Amino acid sequence: MAKKILVVDDSPFIVRSLAFILKKHGYEVVAATDGEEALAKIREERPDLVFLDVMMPGKDGYEVCREVRSNPEMGKPYIIMLTARGQEADRERGLRLGADEFMTKPFSPSQVIERVKAVLG
Repeated sequence: MAKKILVVDDSPFIVRSLAFILKKHGYEVVAATDGEEALAKIREERPDLVFLDVMMPGKDGYEVCREVRSNPEMGKPYIIMLTARGQEADRERGLRLGADEFMTKPFSPSQVIERVKAVLG
């Protein structure tokens, strides 16, 4: 069975790009465009990995990450936070809230697949 990945970003371009790359490599992809939708998809879909944008309207990626990590019924998906700002303070905050790692946008398809394979095999 294919590993399931949730892509959460308010940019349709980022969602489509990541979905294309991941599906091409055999992963099942689910998408969300805001924090509330992301939390619902995590509850319903039980993804193995979540690409989670930091900056989104409403609940941002930090809030989503904190809620996922503080709620055992959401499982323990691996969380890679996506940010357009490569600032160390952002990274530290995300890791403190439970993110497993960070990727800075823009990223290449090979970077994405390299990270996913390292996490999911």
